Amino acid sequence: MQDEPTPIELTKSVADFLRNDITPLISGHQAFKLRVAINILDLVTRQLTQEEGGDAAEVERLRALLGTDGSVSELNRVLAERIAKGELDLATPGLAEHLWQTTMDKLAVDQPNYASYKRELGR
Repeated sequence: MQDEPTPIELTKSVADFLRNDITPLISGHQAFKLRVAINILDLVTRQLTQEEGGDAAEVERLRALLGTDGSVSELNRVLAERIAKGELDLATPGLAEHLWQTTMDKLAVDQPNYASYKRELGR
């Protein structure tokens, strides 16, 4: 659907409203639960923003590494099977780089303020 507002704009607006207008009015355990809800909305916003590009890049890396085609979940299943069988390991060209980039992409969505993630970004 191409109507406005987009899902990204909606989730961001709700999170901003809760953060800016409601948080100052609440304390104690209810404030904690509100922060959890805000964090969930922020996570969903990041997923909606970054998922498509991240998945496309992951699929391209997996296609090159595995020499086969499929969806991101199918390719990850093949990758796991080949690692479990010993067909691929960290000596396999491109595997360590793929795993590292996939981890960084996931942290960008799940924990973008994680100190170790930020440190690695700066390298």
